[in-house]
Amino acid sequence: MFRRVLIANRGEIAVRIIRTCRTLGIETVAVYSDADRRALHVLEADQASYIGASPVAESYLNIEAIVSAGRESGAEAVHPGYGFLAENADFAQACLDAGLAFIGPSPSAIRMMGDKSAARKLAADHGVPTVPGYDGDGQAPPDLVKHAKKIGFPIMIKAAAGGGGRGMRLVDSPDRFEEAAESARREAERSFGDGRLILERAIVGGRHIEIQVLADNHGSAVHLGERDCSVQRRHQKVIEETPSPAVDEALRARMGEAALRVTRAVDYSNAGTVEFLLDSSGGFYFLEMNTRLQVEHGVTELVSGLDLVELQLRVASGEPLPFTQNEVARRGHAIECRIYAEDPAAGYLPSTGRLTAFEPPTGDGVRNDVGTYPGDEISTFYDPMLAKLLTFGEDRVQALGRLRAALAAYRLEGVKTNLALLRTVVSHPAFASGEVATDFLDGLDSGVLEPPIEALMAAFGALVLGASATLDLWRAVGPWRLGGERRVELQVVGPEQRLLTGRRVPGTTGHWRVETNGESRDVGLTLGPPDHLIVEIAGRATVCRVTRAGASLDVECGDQIYTFALARRHEQHTHLEGHRGKGLIAPMPGLVLRVQVKEGDRVRTHQTLVVIEAMKMEHAIEAPHDGIVKKVHCAEGGRVTEGQLLVELEETVPE
Repeated sequence: MFRRVLIANRGEIAVRIIRTCRTLGIETVAVYSDADRRALHVLEADQASYIGASPVAESYLNIEAIVSAGRESGAEAVHPGYGFLAENADFAQACLDAGLAFIGPSPSAIRMMGDKSAARKLAADHGVPTVPGYDGDGQAPPDLVKHAKKIGFPIMIKAAAGGGGRGMRLVDSPDRFEEAAESARREAERSFGDGRLILERAIVGGRHIEIQVLADNHGSAVHLGERDCSVQRRHQKVIEETPSPAVDEALRARMGEAALRVTRAVDYSNAGTVEFLLDSSGGFYFLEMNTRLQVEHGVTELVSGLDLVELQLRVASGEPLPFTQNEVARRGHAIECRIYAEDPAAGYLPSTGRLTAFEPPTGDGVRNDVGTYPGDEISTFYDPMLAKLLTFGEDRVQALGRLRAALAAYRLEGVKTNLALLRTVVSHPAFASGEVATDFLDGLDSGVLEPPIEALMAAFGALVLGASATLDLWRAVGPWRLGGERRVELQVVGPEQRLLTGRRVPGTTGHWRVETNGESRDVGLTLGPPDHLIVEIAGRATVCRVTRAGASLDVECGDQIYTFALARRHEQHTHLEGHRGKGLIAPMPGLVLRVQVKEGDRVRTHQTLVVIEAMKMEHAIEAPHDGIVKKVHCAEGGRVTEGQLLVELEETVPE
């Protein structure tokens, strides 16, 4: 076994690897950038090496710096984690050339399976079905358009050298294809250094099923069953579970054997995952092979009782797998939620800032894989995933019940998160019955997120009473109106904006008459313990917890959390509101990749004007209406802050 291992990654996965190494008595070396000097993985490792500036190209993608850190630290091996250089064959070879064991497959296996075109051909040659598509050498836009029309729409564009949702676009119609392909190519080039694309027919209503495989250097290969990863946003997974509600023993055996055929065909060693798309009729199609540890590996660990990181280390050090396929045991059910710093109500825009509170839940069957801590700064440079919440049960009902309770108890403040969305999903009847497909989040009924009147009134009460010192919202809603009236505009997570007008009932201290959407009601509002309000409506009292999340309010009622954005922010956001009146503003801090207009250009509604990169994802800033560009306030390659004016746009009447 190794004595010292360098971890070529950051965040949650680096911490996860460190903790297994610690149990095995292996010393760990972390690497860090400028933005990560105080990161949790740096604090937990035995030692740490600086590898460069905050942008990933200058640090976590800097092969020379990481290999040098490995040599200088006295490490014997390098664990790549997932993302960054984990599936980079050149990095694996550089480690080997420097005398460092690479905890993963061979460079040739990485190179073969990292090329999606070659991987599709290999799978097909070994009798594994693939989705109809195009994976040829012709990469010019006219070639791709021609093949896209031949395959038919909707169509999926993928990065030939990528994974993890990077460089992937779903296109519904031919008129959006070229722009989507260009965006996918840019993202692929930045993420993987290779802009080649492949096209696949989009299978609507399919499920994303993947098989965990393990292989050693002595000819043994096994699979550990499947994971269902169908709940996704932007082609990136949000919730994963095992076993899949859609897979029975017979299908599991067939998919497992198909995965092992691919594994053996490439002479694979170490941990890997073969991904499939399962259609509604039970047919499955090879998608890709991820030649690394997966984010969602923890659910497999919970049902198998195995530590996959430990097995990776043992295989890389030359040990054989300690069990055969017949000895693989699976028990119970496990579900995982990814906790992201993002705003689902605003197209999953990433959220940055300092974590003012971070308290993951505990309890029977609850596991937390975390990469952050209270006071940590969430930057724009890296993926927005903060942590993973996993629950285990003897069956799916128990695992899901524990997950709902754990999500209700999760406390995370200072940035916007997807916690409210996760609570909604796991309470949704379709998820409870196990009947979700990859388009589930796209079609999620916004009515599920509609807050009850108690939550709405709690948000109103927090604003007019100042329910918590952490909110500091007295100034945010502006002054009293004549006659003692208080006006508050709230944007609910979802499509509806609410204007609430409230008056304190004369002669009382806590009774209000509040009007919203033309309906008036009497409400009692009483301050409770810190961050809590007691809302009384028609003789019934409800205790709600209200906290600040960036420029929004999170209101917790029962086991659900509802998010409200302040539609009018008079003090600190006056400058931002002024910009909104002039044109398009940056919805988040980031790097300007493309400026696609100039002064005097005439633009159409939904035309992309500026493309910004934040947290490794592209975000297109579109024209909200037809207009003429008055002035451009940003340049390609420059960085912008949230709320910064990008383009002044003068509205015109459509021709």
